[in-house]
Order: sequence, then structure tokens, then C-alpha cells
Amino acid sequence: MKVIDLTHVFNNEMPVYPGDPKPEVRQIAWLEKQGYNDFRLTTGMHVGTHIDAPLHMIEGGKLISDFPVEKLVGPGYIIDARGQSVIDESFITPPLKPGAIVLVFTGFSQKFTEKEYFEIYPELSESFAKKLIDAKVSMLGIDFASPDKDPYPIHKLLLGQEILIVENLTNLEKLLSFKKFSVSALPLNLEAEASPARVLATIND
Repeated sequence: MKVIDLTHVFNNEMPVYPGDPKPEVRQIAWLEKQGYNDFRLTTGMHVGTHIDAPLHMIEGGKLISDFPVEKLVGPGYIIDARGQSVIDESFITPPLKPGAIVLVFTGFSQKFTEKEYFEIYPELSESFAKKLIDAKVSMLGIDFASPDKDPYPIHKLLLGQEILIVENLTNLEKLLSFKKFSVSALPLNLEAEASPARVLATIND
């Protein structure tokens, strides 16, 4: 079995979406003083690799904690969309299966620490989103900041159908040579509209 980590490291130097608060990981107790080490985390929910739940964009939508754990794991399906500025339904071949976790690889995660990461990222078309809805997939994961820009039509389409969105993935290129793999996208069990997540791909040889 091979496990690939698709998660950015969480630290104080992480870039954030314009307008979001910067995270702070700060030590508040020390082994030599208190007899133990302790750290405090202060963060918004949309920092680094994270999962959006419906309440992020949908009035009365579900929280992260409302979803069963079965929603968070499933067969992976990767789309190679390197060099594309708009990704439409033509990239979805072969047909998707219900419960799939669809990952879109663009290579844009290489720009994660650069200013343009949050300014000129690729976008998904509405036809792409509707194909995910028709297929009844569980989740969409992307290696860039957002599937869309204001007024966020793709967020609203997918979250309105309870398709979770995982943003800011990395290492997706490591999956391109595998035909079958599973994905575990695990948020904290938070009563919130989103959560930082650890996302793993598992390949069973």
C-alpha cells in the first residue's frame, strides 16, 4: 500500500486568500517552565488545504460536522488539466461514478507562496460543475485557490447539491500514473462552514 499526502504544511508563513486572517501557531507553554509543551492555533477556516461545507455559501446549509464520515472517503478520479485557464466538461472522461472524489490537477500548487496564486488561478465552468452534480459525486478537490471568482457560481452550484469542495491541494502530479486510488479528505469535526483538512490518497498495489 502507498499513501500520498495531498496537504500543504500548516504554519505561520502560509499565504491566505485576500481579506482572510493570517493563521498563527504560537507556543504558549514550555517543557522547561511548565513541564510540558503546548501550542495555540488561531486561524480562519479557509487557510491552506481545507474543505468547504454548504453553509459557506448556502443560507441554512449544512455544517462540516453534519456530514457522515462515509462522505469523506471514496474512490479517486483525477483530471489532468495542466495549462488550462478554464476547465470544462470535456475533461471528464471516462464517466464518473456516484460517490467519487474528483481531483483537478493543474500544477498551480507550485505557485502557492506567490502573490499570483490568489489572483490568476484557473476556474471551472458551470458545465463542469453540472456534470459533477449529474454524476452524484461526493467531493471536488483542486490544487488552486478556488473553483471560481465573485459571485462564486461554482461554489453555489456544488455546495447547493452538498458536494463538498477541497481547496489548495498539492502533490496531485504523483497520482497521474495510477488508474485506481482512494481519497480520504478528513476535516476536524467542527460545527463550522469549513475546516482545515488532512487529505490522503491511498494506492493499493
